[in-house]
Parts: sequence; structure tokens; C-alpha cells
Amino acid sequence: MTASLRRELPVPDGLEGQRVDQALSRLFGLSRGVAADLADEGRVLVDGRARGKGDRLTAGSWLEVELPPPPGDPAPPREVVGMGIVHDDDDLVVVDKPVGVAAHGSPGWDGPTVVGGLAAAGYRISTSGAEERRGIVHRLDAATTGLMVVAKSERAYTLLKQAFKERTVDKGYHALVQGHPDPSRGTIDAPIDRHPKHDWRFAVVSTGRPSVTHYDTLEAFPAASLVDVKLETGRTHQIRVHFSALRHPLVGDLAYGADPTLAARLGVARQWLHAVRLGFAHPADGRWVEFASSYPDDLAGALARLRAEA
Repeated sequence: MTASLRRELPVPDGLEGQRVDQALSRLFGLSRGVAADLADEGRVLVDGRARGKGDRLTAGSWLEVELPPPPGDPAPPREVVGMGIVHDDDDLVVVDKPVGVAAHGSPGWDGPTVVGGLAAAGYRISTSGAEERRGIVHRLDAATTGLMVVAKSERAYTLLKQAFKERTVDKGYHALVQGHPDPSRGTIDAPIDRHPKHDWRFAVVSTGRPSVTHYDTLEAFPAASLVDVKLETGRTHQIRVHFSALRHPLVGDLAYGADPTLAARLGVARQWLHAVRLGFAHPADGRWVEFASSYPDDLAGALARLRAEA
């Protein structure tokens, strides 16, 4: 956690049995939405374990929270080169996010963001959510490319948030993993929490939050496999953590045990992970809409090298 924003204290007796988001709101003067987002991002620990926004607190437990930075001048809108607009209407905009772009601003991040890029391009987005993450209903890692939907209307924000919470959104990813998962098609059901020794990483931990990943091998090469991935849950770094736990880390994902020599040979400078499809019920009328994205050049190039060698 960021030292200057970290708060640690025992849970007061008066908060016995309260939800995490309710307690944070009372303790630190946060809105319920901001408090819930902090919990969703793994920034709330109770007795050393990340807790969800709906978990109940026990008086005397040790609470650790990474708070958002104090209010200040918002970062000016910043153009995001290479961010494509896949769909735009009165309720939402679907973007194709390039590498090196965060979903929204956060402590310690001074790079481009989807929110800032949309603002710079003149898009009006929902005012729901915290100042720096307005309109954001789901996220991709800065190094993960592909499809993201951002709410423009307040109705869309509410309904899309609900859809992601209820897992009625179809989120599809393609990942290039080292080796050959066995079985070639399967489900990884393993709880995820913050790494016990490295706070900036996550890991499969017996006391973690339930996490389920479905995968299917699309192509197998001598050193790697291209897999289609569907998430049943949406934990931070879920795909990266689950495949690392299987001893098949994503190609290029050095933080989670990838072989640097293979990444260098294939010209991959980050994890090979792309959000290829996104489907959901449109907030305006409930009709199902689907969007697709092609691989960016760096990932496509690595795949072409593997196919040429096979």
C-alpha cells in the first residue's frame, strides 16, 4: 500500500457487524461508491486479508485501508494515441484500449487513462463514481489491451454496474501461455488474495476471495498455447494469477513467473493478454449487443512467429 495514504486501526466497537463499505464511509467520510471501489480493488485488508465491500466487520479486528488521494485539481484531459472508438451512442462508449493506458487515474499513476482520453476527445461520460473514475464500470490492467465499455448516462452506469456484479456480461480474452495446459479445456477454481509477501502482487491463497476462470486451448505450439478465456469472477490480475498457479504463466508476464528468454525471442514486452470480445444487454432497451477486437501489432507479431516456427 502507498505509505502516505495508508491507514491502520482496530475496528471500533460501534462498527461491529457493519458492511465494509458502510464502515469506511463512516470512518473516513468517503462516499459508499468510493468505499466499495476500494474494497473491489483489494485495497481493504482485515487481519491481513482482502475483504469485499459486503463483508461484515468484527470489532477489534485490524483494519488496513489504502485511501484515495485528498481532493485536488483534477488531471487535465490527455489525448490517448491509438485508442479506438468501437461504438458510441447516448448511453455508452466502447473503446479499444491500447497498451500502457490505465482505465482511470490512481495514486502513483501519471500515465494516460481511458477517462482522460475520452474527455480530451470531447466525450461526455457519466458523473457517477469517484471523480477520477467517473463512468468506469469495469477495468483492464494498463498492460492489457482490448475492449472496455464506459457509461455516458447515469442510467447506463447503474445498469452496467449491476450487470457486471451479477455476471451477466460476456467478457472474452485471448491469452498466450507458456507450455500446454492439461487438460486443454478446463476451469480454474482457486481463491485469490494479495500475495502474503509482495503487496503489489496477488496470489492463490486459501483464505482469498472465490475466483473462477474458464479456458479452452485454441492453438498449441512447441513452447506455448493460445487460449480463449472467460471469467466467471473479476478479481484483480485473475487471469495472470490463475495461469501462473498452473505453472503456465502468460508469455511476457515476468511479474508472475514468465520465462524472459521466450518473451524476448517473441518480441513480447508485456503480458500477452487481449480482451477480444464484450457482450451485454444494452441499457436503453435490453437488447444484447456484442463487440470484437483484433490483436494489436505486438501480440499479433508474437503469434505469427510461433506459427512460422511450428
